[in-house]
Amino acid sequence: MTDAAAQTLSVVVEREFAAPPEKLWRALTRPHLIEEWLMKNDFAPDVGHRFNLRGDWGGVLDCEVLVVEPERTLSYTWNFAHDDPAYALESVVTFTLTPTHAGTHLRMEQAGFRPGQKQAFGGARVGWTQFLAKLDDVLARPD
Repeated sequence: MTDAAAQTLSVVVEREFAAPPEKLWRALTRPHLIEEWLMKNDFAPDVGHRFNLRGDWGGVLDCEVLVVEPERTLSYTWNFAHDDPAYALESVVTFTLTPTHAGTHLRMEQAGFRPGQKQAFGGARVGWTQFLAKLDDVLARPD
């Protein structure tokens, strides 16, 4: 582990969903569904694909797909450019899906918060909890 990596923090949120992994995977990888629970986007589940997430608050996140293991793991960069280093963020979001007897366990980790980014870190903790609640609503709909 590098010194820089040792100094960063991660937000981890874990949830159980009553949906099977393939349904959860669709909600994580189809742009129209991502927009319903996360943000507007031009996502494609292809390693190396660069895309943007556009928040209702006017911010744009620059992202690149790093890992695609269908119905198992999805990882992408989550970068926000800002003049103030307290708000600029270079991080990686990783979703890990594990089948369970009742559906799917989802582990979301956003890694890369620097110690001085307390507001961004706290915002991510609250934000991901809200995003995943919206994801639950998307998954609750019949196919």
